[in-house]
Amino acid sequence: MLDDVLTRINKNRLWDFPGGIHPPEMKQQSNGTKLSRLKQPDTYYIALKQHAGKAGQLLVQVGDYVLKGQALTQGDDYRTLPVHAPTSGTITAIGDYASSHPSGLPETTITLQADGKDQWRDRQPIEDFLTVPPEQLLQKIYQAGIAGLGGAVFPTASKIASAENKVKLLIINGAECEPYITCDDRLMRDRSLDILEGIRILRYILRPQKVVLAIEDNKAEAIEAMQQALSGANDIEIRVIPTKYPSGAAKQLIQVLTGLEVPNNGRSSQIGVLMNNVATAFAVKKAIIDDEPLIERVVTLTGDKIPQPRNVWARIGTPIYHLLQQAGYQYDDRFPVFMGGPMMGFILPNLNSPVTKVTNCLIAPDHFEYQPPPQERNCIRCSACSDHCPIKLMPQQLYWFARSEDHEKSEQYNLKDCIECGVCAYVCPSNIPLIQYFRQEKAKIAELKLKAKLAEEAKVRFEAKQARMEREKQERDRRTQLAAEARRAEMAKQQGVDPVQAALERVRQKQASNATPQIKTITNDKGEILPDNSDIMAARKARRLAKQAQTQTVQPTASTATATTDKENKQAAIAAAIARAKAKKAQQAENSNSTAASSSVATESSADTDPRKAAIAAAIARAKAKKAQQTENSNNAAESSSVATESSADTDPRKAAIAAAIARAKAKKAQQAENSNSTAESSSVAAESSADTDPRKAAIAAAIARAKAKKAQQAENNNSAAESSSVATESSADNDPRKAAIAAAIARAKAKKAQQAENSNSAAEFSSVATESSADNDPRKAAIAAAIARAKAKKAQTLAEAEKVILITTDETLDQQQSPSADHHSIDNHQHTDPRKVAIAAAIARAKAKKVAREGNQDNV
Repeated sequence: MLDDVLTRINKNRLWDFPGGIHPPEMKQQSNGTKLSRLKQPDTYYIALKQHAGKAGQLLVQVGDYVLKGQALTQGDDYRTLPVHAPTSGTITAIGDYASSHPSGLPETTITLQADGKDQWRDRQPIEDFLTVPPEQLLQKIYQAGIAGLGGAVFPTASKIASAENKVKLLIINGAECEPYITCDDRLMRDRSLDILEGIRILRYILRPQKVVLAIEDNKAEAIEAMQQALSGANDIEIRVIPTKYPSGAAKQLIQVLTGLEVPNNGRSSQIGVLMNNVATAFAVKKAIIDDEPLIERVVTLTGDKIPQPRNVWARIGTPIYHLLQQAGYQYDDRFPVFMGGPMMGFILPNLNSPVTKVTNCLIAPDHFEYQPPPQERNCIRCSACSDHCPIKLMPQQLYWFARSEDHEKSEQYNLKDCIECGVCAYVCPSNIPLIQYFRQEKAKIAELKLKAKLAEEAKVRFEAKQARMEREKQERDRRTQLAAEARRAEMAKQQGVDPVQAALERVRQKQASNATPQIKTITNDKGEILPDNSDIMAARKARRLAKQAQTQTVQPTASTATATTDKENKQAAIAAAIARAKAKKAQQAENSNSTAASSSVATESSADTDPRKAAIAAAIARAKAKKAQQTENSNNAAESSSVATESSADTDPRKAAIAAAIARAKAKKAQQAENSNSTAESSSVAAESSADTDPRKAAIAAAIARAKAKKAQQAENNNSAAESSSVATESSADNDPRKAAIAAAIARAKAKKAQQAENSNSAAEFSSVATESSADNDPRKAAIAAAIARAKAKKAQTLAEAEKVILITTDETLDQQQSPSADHHSIDNHQHTDPRKVAIAAAIARAKAKKVAREGNQDNV
C-alpha cells in the first residue's frame, strides 16, 4: 500500500472524488488586501480549551502578572495543549465566559487586562533546526500549543507523534476550498518563505519520501508566490488541483492526489500519508525558529456589512466585536455574524465571545447575502443529498435515525465518517438543516460513549477490588488454617490431647453444669403439685441453731474477762463521788454562815433605827437559816443516795442506773423545796412588813404565801412521780429500746399534765387570795369564791388520781416485761419484749385514765 501511494503520486496524475459542488466562491472581497494588524484591545479572554481534546491545568491565578507568550496552562500529554498570554498584563478573573460555539454556552476563560507594554517573555530561538534532535523539536511544537489551523484543530504534536516512521507522503493543504475564506491564500502570498521553512521542519521531523503542496487553481497569486519562494528547490513539489468543494477536506484531497481512500474508521497514516495546513506549517516555523507560541493567527473579515474586507492578524482572546469594529462593522440585529465559511460555519450567538485557534473567518452579511432560513419541510426522498455526498453516505437515512435518536442505527450507517461539509443541506430541496441534526446526533453518541466508558472503567475497578478482596480473604483463611494446624500439632506434641477437642469438651461440661436442676415436688390433699421445700427449711434451721450455739459460747467468756476490771473501776468512781460531795457540803456551809452573819449585822444595824425594820430583818434571817438547814439536809440525802448508788453498782448495772435516777430526782426536789421556801419566806417577810400598816393586806399576803407553799408541795409531788417514771424508763432502757421509748413518752405526758395541774392550782390559789381579800367587803362573794376554790381543788385531786392510775398500770406492765429469768439473752427473750403487748397495756392505761377523768368531771358538776 505504501509503495502504491508513492507510485501514484509520482505519476503526476490527479483523481476525482464522488459528489461535491461548485458554490459561488466570494473570495475576491477579501484577498486583494495584504495582511494587516488592528488596534489591540484592552482586555483579552483566553478560553482554556481551544482544540480537539481536554483542557489543561491552570498555572496562574487571579492577580498574577504575566508576560507575552507565557504559558497559562499545561497538559499531561500531547492531546492536552497549553494556552498562552497574547500580551503582558494582569490576570483579573478566571471563570465562565461566553464561548465561540454554536450553543453559546459559557466555558472556563482567563481574563487578562493588558498593560500596553506588550512585553515578551524570554525567548530562545533556534537558528538551525537541523542541529536539534527531532524529539526536541516535537516537544517545542507541543509547548507552543500548535493545533491544526485548517478547521479541525487537532493537536499537531499528537498527529506527528502518532505517524512517526510511517509517513511516506507529506501533504501540505493549501486548497482552502470554502467560499469567502481567504486567510490561507493571503498567508501564502505574504509569508511564503516562512511557510516553506515550516514545511522543511515538518519534513525533518517526519522524514517522508515526498512532500507535496496542494493549491486550488483559483489561487494563481498564491501559486506564483510559493513557486518563487522555492527558487528551483525540488524538495517540495507544488500540485495545482481543480476547484471543487470540498476538495480541501483531508480525505478528499488525498483521494484527488493519490486516488486512494482512507479506510473506514481509520487514519491517513495507515496508508503512509500525513496532511497539515499551510497555516499550521507557518505556526511551526514561528515556534521553532522564533520561539513564539501560537498566540495569533490570520482571520478573514468579510461580508457586505464590512466596508473594507481583509485578512488581519488577530491575537487569541481578542473579542470578536472588537475586530469587527476595527474593520468598520456596524451592528445590525437583523443580520447575524458567521464564524467560519457559509458551508461549515455557524452563527455566533454572542459577539463578545473571543477569537480562538479555530477562528479562520468572520462573515458579516447584509440582506443581499443573507436571508432567514426557509421553513423546513418533509423529506421527499429525492436522493440529492446522497448523490452529492463526498463520503458516499446516506444522509436521508441518517436524518431519520437522528430524529428518532436511534443511535445504534446511526453508527451502523457510519455517521462518524461525516465531515460536516454541508453539501447535503446545500442541495436539499426541502431546506432541511441536515448538518445540524448530524452534529447533535454525534454529540449525543459521544456523550453516551463517554458514560459507557466511565461505567466500564468503574466496573473494571470494582471487579479488581472484589478479586483483590477475595484473594486477601483466601490468604487470611490459609494463614489461619496453617496457624491452627501448627497450634494443634504443638499442643498434641506437648500434652497428647487435641486442643480443639479439649475445648469442645470443656464447653459441653460447662453446659452440663449450667443445666437447670430438677425441682422436687409434693402433692397436697387437694391433689395440687407444690414444690418440696423441706430440704431448704432443714438447712435454714441448722444454720440458725449453729449461730445460736456460737453466740452462747462467746457471751460467758466475755463477761468473765471484764468482771475484775469493772469492779475496780466502780470502787474508784465511788471514792471520787464521796470526795466531791464533802467538798460541796463544806462550800455550802461556808456560804450559809456568811449569809447569816451578814443578815444579823444588817438586822442589828437596822434595829437601832426602826422596830418594824428590825422585825422584818429578823424574819428574813430566820428564813435564810431555815433554807440553809434544808439545803444541808438535801445535800446529805444526795450524798447518801450517790454513795448507795455507787455501792450498789457493784452488784447490778440496772440497779445502779435506778439509784442514780432516784438521787437526781431527790436533788431536784430539794432544789425546788428550797426555791419554794425562799418564796414563802419572802412573802412572809413582806406580810410582816406590811402588817404594821394594814391588817387586810397582811391577811392577803398570808393567803398568797399559803397558796405558794401548796403549789410548791404539788410541784414536789409531780416531780416525784416524774422521777419515778424516769427511773422506770432508765431501768427498762437496759432491756429494750422500744420499752425505753414507751416509758419516755409516758413521762412526757405526765410532765405535761403536771404543768396543767400546776397552772390550775395557781389559778385556784390566786382566786382564794382574791376571795380572802374581798371577804372583808362582802360575805356572799367570799362564800362563792370559797366554793369555786373547793371545786378546782377537787378537780386537781381527780387529775392526780388519774395520773396515779396511769403510773401504776405502766409500772405493772413494765414489771411484767422486766420479770424474766436471769438468762435474758436466751432464745425466748422475744416473748417478754413483745411490742404488741406493750401497746395493749398502754391503751388500757389511757382508757382507765379517761374514765377517772370523766368521773371527776361528774363530781365537779
